[in-house]
Amino acid sequence: MRPPLTDSPHTIAELLEAVLEGKLGPKPETLTVTGSSYIYQTTQFPASITKYHNYYLLVRVEAAFGACSHTSEQVEMEAAAQLSGMPLHIALQDKRLPVQIAALDAYLGSVYPHEALSDRITRIPAGTPIQKAKLRDALIADMANIQPSQKVALIGVVNPLIEAIRAHGGICLPCDLQLAETQWGDIVEKDMDNVLNDADSVICTGMTLSNGTFDHILERVRARQIPLTVYAQTGSAVIAQFINQGVTALVAEPFPFTQFSAGESLLYGYTSEKEGR
Repeated sequence: MRPPLTDSPHTIAELLEAVLEGKLGPKPETLTVTGSSYIYQTTQFPASITKYHNYYLLVRVEAAFGACSHTSEQVEMEAAAQLSGMPLHIALQDKRLPVQIAALDAYLGSVYPHEALSDRITRIPAGTPIQKAKLRDALIADMANIQPSQKVALIGVVNPLIEAIRAHGGICLPCDLQLAETQWGDIVEKDMDNVLNDADSVICTGMTLSNGTFDHILERVRARQIPLTVYAQTGSAVIAQFINQGVTALVAEPFPFTQFSAGESLLYGYTSEKEGR
């Protein structure tokens, strides 16, 4: 296992450049995308009026799946046919951001597997979608170390995670580009700066990679010196590279995701205190 860069990247663009130059492992031109999938999936929990529409692009490199959740207009289904067989360095430079992120996630997941580098592995037992979601979101809230009356910006709204934040005594500041209100009728903020400026800590999803806002979140939490916890299906191995660079905790959920399996699921936890990172 190659050690991380001494001069760690501060942005996604810097990380991508380091990978393309072979500074984090084998040069991408020596690797190939051996498989790619496009998935459209919806979720609606019992007693909830909220229906989540989820679009995923998956890229296989060696033993790793790279994943990127995106909006419907960012990538078309034909991408799955276009990417398989492509040299990895070409996929990493694709003009479509979700393709870049999925390819980058696959590369880093292959070179730096969560099994080897994470601080803890949590087993979410078999169960229904809502049972698994509640256990997962309770873990995210635990990793965020939420204190009573702490204002927590939640960028990327998932209703069970709001419940988990409130169960820890936190005050949730929800922000999402797709949802207008929470399950309980709370207004969801569209402008993330309004919650980032007011929060004591931040929780965001990996989808901030695919909409291009992750760098801005990093910049704000670094400037304000507040904790950032990331829950990542999208780009989980990408986010892991930013532990100690603004990300203080990460719950990584590589493919296959909890919503695609009724069986046991593995989640990988990282914290900024880990020795040697």
